Amino acid sequence: MTELKLGAATVQRFREEGAKVAVFDLNAAPGPGSYKVDITDEAQVSAAVQRIIGERGRLDVLINNAGFAQYGPVEEVSIDAARYQFEVNLFGPARLTQLLLPAMRAKKSGKIINVSSAWGMVGNPTDSHYCGAKAALLGTTKSWAKEYAPWNITVNAIAPGMVMTEMALALPEEFLAKAKGESVLPELATPEDIANAVLFLLGVLLFAMTFALNLVAARFVRRAALRAGGAA
Repeated sequence: MTELKLGAATVQRFREEGAKVAVFDLNAAPGPGSYKVDITDEAQVSAAVQRIIGERGRLDVLINNAGFAQYGPVEEVSIDAARYQFEVNLFGPARLTQLLLPAMRAKKSGKIINVSSAWGMVGNPTDSHYCGAKAALLGTTKSWAKEYAPWNITVNAIAPGMVMTEMALALPEEFLAKAKGESVLPELATPEDIANAVLFLLGVLLFAMTFALNLVAARFVRRAALRAGGAA
């Protein structure tokens, strides 16, 4: 079954590998390991974390995958809407990480992966607040990697380009066509591609790697950067 959400595809791949997964999702369906949580609601996040630690006693991996974008010209997007994008894309993951780090420090091991975006590296018209939040998440990743290395906690990031998710499929066709033209491959990445990139970063041979940026759209970013700099 092909998933159309990054988080769902990643959960599916982890379960295929035999991992015990806990999912925090605003639209989570009730079930084992599934928790309905609004990442912007500190009380909900705190309660869910306490429940996870209480039930499982340990945490090996944290994947901060929350994402939300609201498109529009800067002068038309309200500051409240801009703030909400930072709450989902940056402050929510930061709070979740803050709450779960003590469990990782206690056992002196852990892996954190933040799902940023290639747009956070090069920017995108009518998408400035999302780009800004994802860029901030990259900077945060670098700092966490340095701060928690003494406890053998590695922190890495993935920066996907355009991925064929439900959100992408709702975009105008010309937007998708432009993204395909800038991709290194004939087709855009799928959620399963991103899930596999997450597993790659969690591979046993990479245990000692911290702050690596896994860019799932290298040619796209290079072209966009060249255009921004005025090159052909």
